[in-house]
Amino acid sequence: MQQLIPGSPSALRKDAAKNDFVHHFNSKNAKLIACCIVAGFIIYHTVLRLTHGIDSCQWLMSDGNFRDAVWQPYGCMMHHYSHVDARRCLRYMEYWGGKNYFAFIGDSRMQQLYHSFNRQVSEAYRWGPMTTGGSAADPFMSASMEDIDFNSPTNLVTSNLSYNDSQLGLRVQYIWYTYPNKSLISALQAWRQSDDWPSVIVVGVGGWPMKDLNALDLNDVEEFTASITHLVVSIDKLVEKGAKVIWALTDPVNPEKLSKNNEWIAMTNEKIDAYNDNALKILRYSKALVWSSGRLVAAENIDETPDGYHLGHKTLFHDSQILLNMYCNDNMNYNDATCCSSSEKVSSLQIVTFTILTLSFIFAAAAFLRRIWRRARESNFVSYQSLRNNGYGHYEPNDNFTDGQYHAFTSLAKLALIMGFFFICDRTTMFMKENKYFTQTNFWLPVIYILVLGIFFTEDSTYTKVMHYDQDNETKGWMVLLILVYNMMGASQVVPIYMFVKILYSAFLFLHGWNQFIAYLQRGDYGVVRFLQDLFRLNVMAVLLCLCMNRPYQFYEFIPLISFWTFVVYVSLSIPPRITWTTCETNSLNYLYLILKLVGIFSFTTILYISEVFFEKVFVTRPWKALFVTTDDDIREWWTRWKIDRYSMPCGMVLALAYHLGRKYKVLEDDNHGNLFSTRVSLSAVLFSILGITGYGIFSLLCRNQLECVEIHSYVTFIPITSYILLRNVSGMLRTRFSTFFAWFGQIWVELLVGQYHIWQGADGHGVLVLVPAYPVGNVLLTALVFACAAHEVRKCTEVLLPYAVPEDWRKALRNVCLFLLVLVPIGINDGMF
Repeated sequence: MQQLIPGSPSALRKDAAKNDFVHHFNSKNAKLIACCIVAGFIIYHTVLRLTHGIDSCQWLMSDGNFRDAVWQPYGCMMHHYSHVDARRCLRYMEYWGGKNYFAFIGDSRMQQLYHSFNRQVSEAYRWGPMTTGGSAADPFMSASMEDIDFNSPTNLVTSNLSYNDSQLGLRVQYIWYTYPNKSLISALQAWRQSDDWPSVIVVGVGGWPMKDLNALDLNDVEEFTASITHLVVSIDKLVEKGAKVIWALTDPVNPEKLSKNNEWIAMTNEKIDAYNDNALKILRYSKALVWSSGRLVAAENIDETPDGYHLGHKTLFHDSQILLNMYCNDNMNYNDATCCSSSEKVSSLQIVTFTILTLSFIFAAAAFLRRIWRRARESNFVSYQSLRNNGYGHYEPNDNFTDGQYHAFTSLAKLALIMGFFFICDRTTMFMKENKYFTQTNFWLPVIYILVLGIFFTEDSTYTKVMHYDQDNETKGWMVLLILVYNMMGASQVVPIYMFVKILYSAFLFLHGWNQFIAYLQRGDYGVVRFLQDLFRLNVMAVLLCLCMNRPYQFYEFIPLISFWTFVVYVSLSIPPRITWTTCETNSLNYLYLILKLVGIFSFTTILYISEVFFEKVFVTRPWKALFVTTDDDIREWWTRWKIDRYSMPCGMVLALAYHLGRKYKVLEDDNHGNLFSTRVSLSAVLFSILGITGYGIFSLLCRNQLECVEIHSYVTFIPITSYILLRNVSGMLRTRFSTFFAWFGQIWVELLVGQYHIWQGADGHGVLVLVPAYPVGNVLLTALVFACAAHEVRKCTEVLLPYAVPEDWRKALRNVCLFLLVLVPIGINDGMF
């Protein structure tokens, strides 16, 4: 391969092309591409809705695929129902007057599903012609009965069965019908005329008509089709009465195992497809819900069928789960269940919020058109404009709408569009959602790719200090990216990864404590304006999403936590005497005051932790109770999050003080590009840092119980964080280089952490947003681009709005705070906070 010589025309052309690409592919162009992607996929998904419908129950019952061992329905999320979940659903339905009456009609396959469904509902279910269920701990349930394999063909019967559970108001019937004949029509008509009909009827009678046929005969297929046609009227009448009738298409068979079974040897998948296709032609015009996803489940598990025809355990388990999701989801409101679940109703607060945002957008659009018109007019004619005295002896244009105000309104308009996009993604069925599924490969591949990409884009920094601006952004950048991958992949089930991510959250608080402590003591700015500006940057997106997405403040869990500690640090350091590094130099006694303030923070934190009753009294006091409780008026989530990282931010402040003292007494030197310490001390620091990180890693690997590990984590979290800071800064060469890739993401870490729940993930963070169906990798890449661009634009809008929301004049800033609190009063009254 030809090697390019530096300075040669070829090399110069290559560098010019590279610089031209970097010049044109900037954040502005990336956002334009993201807008085109969003617009394109809105059109694409609109077409999908018009062709496939908007009924997520239909999606659940019609299509899907396996992701490893997890069944993923088409376009929606499926909850895994345990025995407890299933019984809770049925008990809830019975309490509110629902009728838990199920009927399974068909041959031995449908009898298998009957047994599997009953077993899913009750662990105490036992096989028999007529059984009555009780609690899960049924004293009449013998050990021998527990070992019976309900799904084995040898244990199936050719008679009707029923199962009742009085505690749940549950009745389940199995009716032996193998052909769609007059007997089946009579049974359906009897329910039509009765006052007691099943709420769910599952019909699967497609297997036996093919059992005795040696070859595919079109006349037999037409006869089968005609029989189904006669059933349609009865099915539609039952659906009109309130029953849900499900027609289960015939599942495929395993030809290799059928060859050893003379009873079913005539069955072929070719026959099954022909019969199913004709059944679909008839039933698509009926009110029956056609269940075709079960065929896909059976096809993926075809090897586990016991005799080639009957269904295996995995197939029956997934089929039972699909039925429970179809029946329960709309009433149980599980976070990870969107199949068969109605969209959340829009609240009056959301309507008011979007009305205000829409008016802002209209006003900004009018201002934009006005500006274009004025520029066009001024280009053709000489314009005159009056001047006014600004009060400082200068004159400026007498324009009631300045550039700053114009940019403020355009920023509000952009926020309105972005919030609308958030709402469409997570509060409507415009875009699909899928369940998360974790594998080691799916987690580590993007992690490695992100780290390699970050290392590739490295540059020299103009700063040399420990944890300088560029390095701080870099650290926050790679941490937030790893957290995003962790949440996307649902890796919380793996304890070592879970503990590693806990360290990342702790590190955010640790670095925030470091930065706040150094900023206050270095600048000496203890004014309320700077504090309010910090809170505004942290909270503007979270507050907007609370209003637009109808979620409590605690939903965006990390923002309340870091805002609380920002308040604690400000109050602690602003209490007289207000100390700065300059005052410490003039009077060493100020160091003692500073240490006492730090001791006070640790003491206050420890008291809150020791007494949970005192903790609750502090944080459930009105009116700030609304900031710390969930929609269920529960403070336990805030308590759990707070106690995990209760010492992280104070430890960051302590390390910042130690760093200042180290610089003062020449223990460390970071004013140049050299090493932080002498050679011997540097080697010792590197060794201890490696030991600290390795020790925490071993602790995480050996940990088996999350609750116990988290308790220990609170006391040792400073060790790996301090070790990383030392390891990153000991070498001058490492300290003065940083990753621009990570630093870019580090500047928008707040927006990334807050916005991930709605346009990076889905269903409030419990699933995955799907723009590109059936292509997981492509979907992740496109949603990542859109998400990053949206987060960056929100950050830009925040900076534009900051001087208007929190002016430099403390009087005006407090005025705006009072106005904001007045707006919150009716919201609090509506939520019962006053």
